[in-house]
Amino acid sequence: MAQTTKLHGRKFYESIGSPKFVLAPMVDQSEFAWRLLTRSFLPAELRTSILAYSPMLHAKMFADSPKYRAAHFEALMEDGERYLDGNPEFDRPLFVQFCANDPECLLEAAKKVQKYCDAVDLNLGCPQGIAKRGGYGAFLQEDWETIHKLIRNLHDNLEIPVTAKMRVLDTRERTLEYAKMILDAGASIITVHGRLREQKGHYTGLADWSILRYLREQLPPETVMFANGNILQYGDIKDCLDATGADGVMSAEGNLYDPSIFAAPPPAGEEGREFWRGKDGKGGYRADAVLRRYLDIVHQHVMGREPPLRAPLFLPSDAPAAPAVQPPTNGHARPEDEDEDERPAKKQKLAAPANDQAKESTPILSKKAQKKLQSKQAKSQQQTRPEKVTNPNLIAMQAHCFHILRPLVAKHHNVRDALARCKAGDIEAYENVLTLTEEAVKEGLMEYEAGPAAFHSTEDETPKGAEEVDLAEVEGSSDEAVRRCRRPYWVCQPYVRPLPKEALEKGSVQLSRKEKRKLELQAEEARKAGVVPDGKVEAEETEVKHEMEDAKAQRDDGRAADQREMEQPADVQVPKQGMVCG
Repeated sequence: MAQTTKLHGRKFYESIGSPKFVLAPMVDQSEFAWRLLTRSFLPAELRTSILAYSPMLHAKMFADSPKYRAAHFEALMEDGERYLDGNPEFDRPLFVQFCANDPECLLEAAKKVQKYCDAVDLNLGCPQGIAKRGGYGAFLQEDWETIHKLIRNLHDNLEIPVTAKMRVLDTRERTLEYAKMILDAGASIITVHGRLREQKGHYTGLADWSILRYLREQLPPETVMFANGNILQYGDIKDCLDATGADGVMSAEGNLYDPSIFAAPPPAGEEGREFWRGKDGKGGYRADAVLRRYLDIVHQHVMGREPPLRAPLFLPSDAPAAPAVQPPTNGHARPEDEDEDERPAKKQKLAAPANDQAKESTPILSKKAQKKLQSKQAKSQQQTRPEKVTNPNLIAMQAHCFHILRPLVAKHHNVRDALARCKAGDIEAYENVLTLTEEAVKEGLMEYEAGPAAFHSTEDETPKGAEEVDLAEVEGSSDEAVRRCRRPYWVCQPYVRPLPKEALEKGSVQLSRKEKRKLELQAEEARKAGVVPDGKVEAEETEVKHEMEDAKAQRDDGRAADQREMEQPADVQVPKQGMVCG
């Protein structure tokens, strides 16, 4: 609940338990159910040691639209009782994040949530093009005056503290000035993402922890700072704390693929049924176990009913189940328990099908009457269609399941296809995905027991899925991270993005028009001068030609999505679902 005495800075941080683990704000992906799932991997008494952020909310839409608020923040039920978001029983500490560029609009939105969270955060890190068009996120970082007003207005007029999440700038000195300005405006905590605004998508690359260490050493000791970037596994958290000196570590994408990232692995011999550990000592939480937890949370908290009774998760050590007795398939046979009296007489006339009866009893209508009846039936069907699902916890389910099951669906396409058909709110469809997942995990565990060597890679062997690059250049390759993080497909594991150079070599990204034109001019100048640099001019020209053709096709595919984004009003630019903003 909102504190009676407003604390600031480190005193505020200590009042919420000085959390070291921070669940990042993610558009439509850090909603209540996911926050609860992430915390569930810690013992009950330690769950408040995870500070969680809400998904990034659009301040103007949140302030102006009751429909938007109802669809994105469920703090109260209709009778006024505490519900999900910010519930002190299981959803604290919680920071609610907004993107904004209008101080008064941001204040109005923040006042609507201040009773249900511990702080309000300003997003200064979203790198999406839609944030550029909307004038918020990382595209405010040149407008220090507006940023200062946004934070100062909240600091002066809210009952709770204000915090901010930023990205590093081109130089460490400029980044330090930027951080000092944000703190001077009234921010109690700053989260620093160690990547530039341009580092996104296939160009994400690595976060620079050295800049975060520089900030830690130059800022006053009482400054509370969270580090963000390069967190793939639980062990990376301590490495980041040691390297940066930050007070806490934020995880975004790493958490999406493995929600247990903040939980230490259980000791050897105490894995239970949920955690799997291989013969090489590496392991992680099973995908079927995580999916079960997630669906049970949705059943209990979001849908307000008890989860289904479930059999224990399969272990290879379980005794094999007795084969089920199949009923006879002969068409003349009948089940033994069928009552003789319930059987129809041999010469009993079969009842006419319902549609045939309807045809016999329905009078012949004129064409005009038939059209009128058809129109009436169509309207009736429209009225009986299920209402559009707006609950953020239900809308986010499909994306979360694809993240959890990413390595598994690459092998088991039946799971992938079933998940692709799931609709928001259709919990039975997701239960079917869980059943298929449990079968896939069982198959994998049995295969592992039969031949574990097939699932392990030696230190000198490049794992499947790793890039074919020179391993001597580890800093320029993602291979080391792939080797460290790779697990069998039935285990939740991080997604290791190829570095920009690797993505370009693979063709995952294309050069921009400007970059292609530059290469063409260089090649043309070299050709006219009779110089063939490194003997690669012709190859470069051919490569550029192919890249331009591929880029054209890629641009055509993306135009529809870009058009949909542009249809948003200029002052209401909302990021794509599932985007890790900042």
